[in-house]
Amino acid sequence: MPLPVLIADSGQLDRVARSVPDAAKLLAERFWPGGLTLVLPKHDIIPDILTARGDRVGIRVPDHPIPTFLARAIGAPLVGTSANFSGMPSCRSAEEVRKQLDQEVDLIIDGGDAPGGVESTVVCFSEGVPEVVREGAISKELIMKVCREAGLCA
Repeated sequence: MPLPVLIADSGQLDRVARSVPDAAKLLAERFWPGGLTLVLPKHDIIPDILTARGDRVGIRVPDHPIPTFLARAIGAPLVGTSANFSGMPSCRSAEEVRKQLDQEVDLIIDGGDAPGGVESTVVCFSEGVPEVVREGAISKELIMKVCREAGLCA
């Protein structure tokens, strides 16, 4: 399965995406940090294993200070995924991660309880046009409204 790439801010977007349409820049400016994943053509530095050998990568700026701090401090993107085994509920605390994944991870950073709840909205760009492929924290209606008001989609 493809894994999302976490960046510190939209300034790192060009490092992980080969091209960034104006509509993607607008949505990043409006909704990052937060529950928006942009799917864009991957830059050459993104290994195929992260994209399941595809040519696109999911990119987010999380609304949590620890991953954004780490991405900023190392000056490179991080790989992010939910902290759980496939089919199991997402862990919301360091203790839940320890119980489920203790022998599978090298380090657990306790950043407090995760808010959990609604997944990110995933917007894929083909020919520069946004397509909401998973509605989550941000409604499809709001995504399209922001793009229409800027004259970047029909």
